[in-house]
Order: sequence, then C-alpha cells, then structure tokens
Amino acid sequence: MYDGTSCKVLHEGRLTDSFEIKTGVRQGCLLSPFLFILAVNWLMKESTSGSRNGTQWTLWTQLDDLDFADDIALVSHNHSQMQDKTSTVNQLSGSIGLRIHPGKSKMLKIKTEDTQAITFGGKPLEVVENFTYLGSVIDHSGGTAADVRSRVAKARAAFKTLDKIWRDRTISTKTKIRLFNSNVTSALLYGCETWSLNQSSLKKIQTFVNGCLRRILRIFFPERIRNEELWNRAGQRPIGEEITHRRWRWLGHTLRKPRNSITRQSLQWNPQGKRSRGRPRTTWRRNLEEEMKASGHSWRDITRMAQDRREWGTVVRGLYPLQGEWL
Repeated sequence: MYDGTSCKVLHEGRLTDSFEIKTGVRQGCLLSPFLFILAVNWLMKESTSGSRNGTQWTLWTQLDDLDFADDIALVSHNHSQMQDKTSTVNQLSGSIGLRIHPGKSKMLKIKTEDTQAITFGGKPLEVVENFTYLGSVIDHSGGTAADVRSRVAKARAAFKTLDKIWRDRTISTKTKIRLFNSNVTSALLYGCETWSLNQSSLKKIQTFVNGCLRRILRIFFPERIRNEELWNRAGQRPIGEEITHRRWRWLGHTLRKPRNSITRQSLQWNPQGKRSRGRPRTTWRRNLEEEMKASGHSWRDITRMAQDRREWGTVVRGLYPLQGEWL
C-alpha cells in the first residue's frame, strides 16, 4: 500500500523535484495512527517480554511501562533494571525506523538515594524532580501537590483570558457561571479523580475558586458574605465535595472494568518498600476510605453497587446534592 510513495515539497513558492518516501506513514492517512500504534505495541512487548525489570504489580505480573501513542513512561524498581530496559527500547526502536530524542527523555527517581545516571545512546539522561505526563505532573515525592499548583496556575490563566467577559455587565451571571464551569473549572480539576489531597492543597484550590466567584458576582470590599452564601449564589459545591463527587463517579467506571484491567488493579495495588517513620502520608486510598466511612459504605458494597450504572449514579448524586441559584 505504501510502496512507491513519492512527494514534493513547497519551498519559497516553488515545488521541488519528486522524491520517494521509504520510511514513516502517510500524513493524513486514516490508517496511519493505527499502523503507528501497532509498531509501538510490538516495540514495547519485545522490549519487556521475558524480563523482570518492572515494578511488582500483582502477585504474578509486573508493570513495565505506561503508553499513550508516542508518550511512553518506563517503570522499574532499581537502576540496573531501568538501564537494561532503556537500552533495549532504544535498540529495538531503531530497528523499525523510530528514533527516541535523548533531549526530550527525562529520568525521575522516587524515594531513592542512588545517584547513578541512566545513559541513552552513550549520553546521560537529565534527572528531574517532576515531569508532565498526559497533562498531569508526576513528582519525585509521590504526592499531588505539584500537580495541584500546576492546575491552579492553568486555571488562573484561563480565568484571566476571559477577564472582559467577567467585567461585561450585559452578560448574565448565569452565563458567566456556565463559562466559568466549562473553561476554568475544567482546567482546574483535570485529573482530580486521582489526587490524594491534604487540607493545605484543598485550601489552596478553594481560595482560588472563591476569588473567581467573588469577581464574577461582583462582590468587592467592603461588602462581605460567608463562603456558604457565595457558593449558594453561584450554584457551586465546596471544592472538596466537587472533587469527591468526581472521584466516586470515576471510581464507578473503574470498578466496572475487567478484573485484569491495570486501572482496576491499581485500586488495590500494594507498593513495594518500607514506609518511613512518622505519620502516614495522605494517599488516594485513605481519602477514599474516609469518604466510604462517612457515607456508610464498605469496599464490598461499592464494588457491588458500581456494577449497576443507575444504582451507582444514585449513590454518587446522593453524596453531596448540588444546591444554589444556577442549577
């Protein structure tokens, strides 16, 4: 199908001579993304088959990589495993015409004192404290504070771009609230379903939202109203309740997946290693268990109820009913 493909390049208003294309896929071809995914799938299977260089995921399986199109994150338990895996991926990718850019490849170490560098094509990879993967910030500390800061910054930028709308008195408050929900809240809470939030991060998000709502509703000093009244006027939940609502809605989708789904398995994944001294850190699972306790449900209950979409929808809606003027 691709044999004998040729093209010309438009440069400074003139077409070059025709030349043959021997690598890659056709730009704009509907089949091209599928063919590329097949190639990447083969690459990752060949790179990880027969090895034990991943992170223990279940009793019998390991997690070697996370892939979305050409965004690939390799996962290993120690330095030697990661070096072997990186070298294998680099070697096999070249055999099918794919090149991995060393400058765009980063290395993130989580809870390790190992200072050895991972080399890629003879060059050491840059070590970073965090990186963005599919829109979410992955931090070396393993928490979500960095992602929360990033989301607040993006939401603040989105709010600022609509400043003329917030100041326009001819646009109804109801329309402004709808724009706020679709443009600002969506940017702010992207990926919030998997956040493990402490009170500090939650307060930071709520403070930002309250400031935006006061601006939209034109509530300025010296006028003062309680936050509960502010949320009621704007038809908003407290941000903690909104995040919980979204987390449980996502939880239902995940629990309906097959038992061998990586996403579903992650709900009960037990990480390797020893916990450091001191108070246990806030985790997603602990957040969920607190919410389950408050709602009077057990893990067995929610697993059963989630299988029925209608029943689960009733459970989620009953957590924190939305009240206010702009329903």
